[in-house]
Amino acid sequence: MKIMKSGFWWKILSIVLITYSILAGILVPLKPGIIHLAPETGTTGQPVKIQFFGYNSFFTKNPEGTRIWLEYDETRALFGKNVRAVNDTILEAEFILPNALPKNEKSMVLSAIIDHPNDGVSLLPSAFQLVDNDSITPSTLENSWTSDPIQNLNVKSNLSFPYRNVIYESIRNTYFHVPMWFVLLFLFAASVWKSILFLKNPILENDRKAASYAEIGLLFGFLGLFTGMIWANYAWGKPWSNDIKQLMTAVALLIYLAYFILRSSFDEPEKGARLAAVYNIFAFASLIPLLYVVPRLFASLHPGAAGSPAFGSQDLDNTMRMVFYPAIIGWTLLGFWIAELRIRTKNIEAHLLDID
Repeated sequence: MKIMKSGFWWKILSIVLITYSILAGILVPLKPGIIHLAPETGTTGQPVKIQFFGYNSFFTKNPEGTRIWLEYDETRALFGKNVRAVNDTILEAEFILPNALPKNEKSMVLSAIIDHPNDGVSLLPSAFQLVDNDSITPSTLENSWTSDPIQNLNVKSNLSFPYRNVIYESIRNTYFHVPMWFVLLFLFAASVWKSILFLKNPILENDRKAASYAEIGLLFGFLGLFTGMIWANYAWGKPWSNDIKQLMTAVALLIYLAYFILRSSFDEPEKGARLAAVYNIFAFASLIPLLYVVPRLFASLHPGAAGSPAFGSQDLDNTMRMVFYPAIIGWTLLGFWIAELRIRTKNIEAHLLDID
C-alpha cells in the first residue's frame, strides 16, 4: 500500500512498456515487399520479360499460385504470364504491353502487384514506366488492355510491420525517434504550467519544477534530433540536409537553451525565476508553430510537411500502433521519472543553501 501511494507503480509501468516496445520493435518482422523491377521501362506494343525483386519474400514456396499485375487504375491492368520463381527474392513474368496508352498520353507509370499464397500481397507504386510508340496506331486501344480483375487476393493477417520502400528496416526507428518529441512536448507543457503557477504564487519550488521539466524535455529533444539524424542518414543519404523540419527543430531547441542562459544571468534567484517564467510561456507558445505548423507550409522530405499529417493511414497500421502507443506512454513516464529525480536534487540543493 505504501508503495502504491509513493507512485512507484507508474515507474514500473514505464520500464515494462519501454522494454516491450524495444523488444517488439526489433523482433517483429516486416511484411514482404517489392524493391524494384528490371527493366523499369517498356514501349507499347512490345512483349517484355520483367524481373520483380522482393524483400523479405519467399517466392519459391508454393510458386504455382503466384499472380502478378502491372496496374494502371481500377479498370485497367496487365496480367503477367509464365510466372517463374528464380529464387526466394526474384520473380520473373512475361507481359504483352498494350498497343496504345489511354487518354492519348505519351507515357504513364504502372504499379506492380504480386499476390503470393504464402507472402500475401505486395505493392510497389509507380514501379514501371510505359512509353507510347508513335508508330503503332491506337485503333485497338480497348482490346489491348487485358481485362483481368485483381480480386481474391491472399491477404495475410500475421503479426508484422508494413513494408515501406526506401526506409525498409529503419521503420523501426518510429518507436524511438517519434516518442522523443511527444515526451518533449509533455515535459515542456508541464514546465510552462509550473511557470504560470510561479507567476501566480512566487514559490521557488514551482520554479525549480519548471526548470527541471524543461531540462529533461530539452534532453529528449536532443535525443529526438539525434535519432532523426541517424534515420535521415539512412533514408536521405546524409544526417543533415537543411530540411525545414530539421531547421525548425533546431530553432526550437535553441530557444529553450536560451531559457537556461537567461536563468543563469541573475544573481537574485527570485528575479531570475520571474523573468524565466515569462520567457518560458513565450518559448512554449513558439514551440507549436515551429514544430507542427511551419513545416507543413513547405515541401519537405519529412512526414508531416506540405499540409500532410505526420501519421496517416499510410504511415501506421494496427500492428505498428500496438508498439507505437505503448512506446509513447513508456518514454513519457520515464521522462517524468527523470524529471522527478532532478526536482528532488534541486530541492536538496536549495535546502542546503537555505533557499526557500
